Amino acid sequence: MNAKFIQDRITTLRMKKGVSELRMSRDLGRSDGYIHHIASGKSLPSMTEFLNICDYLGITPEAFFNERTASPILFQKIVDELPGLPEDDLLMIISIINRIKKSTT
Repeated sequence: MNAKFIQDRITTLRMKKGVSELRMSRDLGRSDGYIHHIASGKSLPSMTEFLNICDYLGITPEAFFNERTASPILFQKIVDELPGLPEDDLLMIISIINRIKKSTT
């Protein structure tokens, strides 16, 4: 993993969220070109700013760096909903996931 991964991941997730570089920069309370500078490789966010970016995107840092997750924003939304579900529903979700995985292989 390198700086290019961080640049590309922020760009991909920003686009999936449907916001421009300018909008995201402003929403984060930064200069208009802040996200553009990250995306173009001119700078990298500090740790504090990286955590703010993850919060803005609605994902955890773990989800950000998980290369196996193509849609970490959707994945995070699903994970956030699971804790309140009863065990029977969780088992049903697991069986649905297994069925989907079988049909795609």
